[in-house]
Amino acid sequence: MSPSILLINPRADFPTYYGAEVYEGRGFRPAAFLADLVLPTLAAMVPEDFHVKLCDEHLEAVDPDQDCDFVGITGKISQWGRMKALAAAFRERGRVVIIGGPHASLSPEVVRPHCDILVRGEIEEISAEFFADLRSGRWREEYVGGRPDLSLTPMPRWDLYSHYNDRVLTATVQTARGCPFECEFCDVIQYLGRRQRKKPVERIIAELDAVYAHGYRSVLLADDNTTASRAFVKELLERIAAWNRERVDGHISFSTQLSIDAARDDEVLELCARAGMTHVFIGVETPNEESLVEIKKHQNLRRNLRNPEQSEPSMVDQIHRFYRHGIGVTAGIICGFDHDGPEIFERQYAFAMTSAVPILTVGALVAPAGTPLHERLRSAGRLVDGSEVPGHPWNTNIVPAQMSREELERDILALIERLYHPRAFGERMLDMVEHLAPHPLAGTAAQRKRLRSVDADTLALIGAVKNLDREARLMWERVMAVLPRKPGVAVPLMEALVRYQQVRFMLESAPLPSC
Repeated sequence: MSPSILLINPRADFPTYYGAEVYEGRGFRPAAFLADLVLPTLAAMVPEDFHVKLCDEHLEAVDPDQDCDFVGITGKISQWGRMKALAAAFRERGRVVIIGGPHASLSPEVVRPHCDILVRGEIEEISAEFFADLRSGRWREEYVGGRPDLSLTPMPRWDLYSHYNDRVLTATVQTARGCPFECEFCDVIQYLGRRQRKKPVERIIAELDAVYAHGYRSVLLADDNTTASRAFVKELLERIAAWNRERVDGHISFSTQLSIDAARDDEVLELCARAGMTHVFIGVETPNEESLVEIKKHQNLRRNLRNPEQSEPSMVDQIHRFYRHGIGVTAGIICGFDHDGPEIFERQYAFAMTSAVPILTVGALVAPAGTPLHERLRSAGRLVDGSEVPGHPWNTNIVPAQMSREELERDILALIERLYHPRAFGERMLDMVEHLAPHPLAGTAAQRKRLRSVDADTLALIGAVKNLDREARLMWERVMAVLPRKPGVAVPLMEALVRYQQVRFMLESAPLPSC
């Protein structure tokens, strides 16, 4: 009889900025902003003689009583509580539980007691041996993968994920792994390395063909820093632009994450727009340059450390350069660096309101396991015992240098409440509209229908904004009034309003900070 394996992507332990909880929390069917790429990629490595099933818990409940031989669970630290609960439920029923992914790789000693088989690192190079051992019934308790050439990564099995397609807004196509930068708090470079490993361009195009055939018209290009290698990204964007022009059933609109220094390269911005890039996420982190030096995020510095006489445009100016190419921006900001005093919250608020960025993800500085920051603060006795796993979106496991943990978490929550007050959010929305140029693909059927078959729920969800309170209604009316004047910004406005609902839902449902 063929062995069977169930692959699970668990829910997060609490609502997050990019979670799917807002649809369900507002009374709609579950939906996800992003298709999970891990499950279909892992499924493609499973041998043909195995029976494989996927379960994305953001979109359907896990049934612990279903019949299977093996259960594979993957996830990040924000999913660890749910990962443990699922592992325990399946082990109680006699299933062999395998846990892998970022958290298992960075904190193996924490994960190991909760599974039968632990997988660390990337699995491509060891997948044949791993599944052969499962088939024979003679497996090891731990497997360690390396950092493979991405040409070894198989085409994801989107056919096995396709029953979720009508509940997912955006497909995911990975272009590279690793990042050459050295940000002190980043666990990506510990897990995936500082040498950027790129997927062959023609393979990326083949994956775009696959998600297009499955009906997606919005794609996240998943890369730890898409513009880290300018030569590669320019080649890739040129190829994607040509591919996108050839689509007869509507263009694809793309999003990705990159560093803000990409704004200094006009050719990159022009290629992004031509390829169909409509949105980017940028880790701005902080306007405090001393903090940027402290964490070695030199790519965000306005001043040039090698040439003190040279000064770069401000971060606000660089964000606005994306807008001038019709590309929307979401920004991540962090509070709690060693050079952050109590005034940082007002500085972050002033920066946000000047930036014209509607959606900002706000978090406390944390020291993930395996990072230089974790080692530095551990040596200094500034890590909090038992707080490796966040209890809510604004939790931290560090003792800040210039304030208490209670003050940091309290003032972050107050900052988020200020930023997402309807009046402040509406002002940033209107500022974005004023700065955002028409995108080269604006007005196409693909753009107008970007949210595909989740449109009805999405439009209803956006419409619910005006029912929150009087301030929200006024914000809604002001924003909607600009659409006849600038119809090309409809999609960015819709996206921002959905994200606004997500943040409001987080504030309502996440546990309050408590240390």
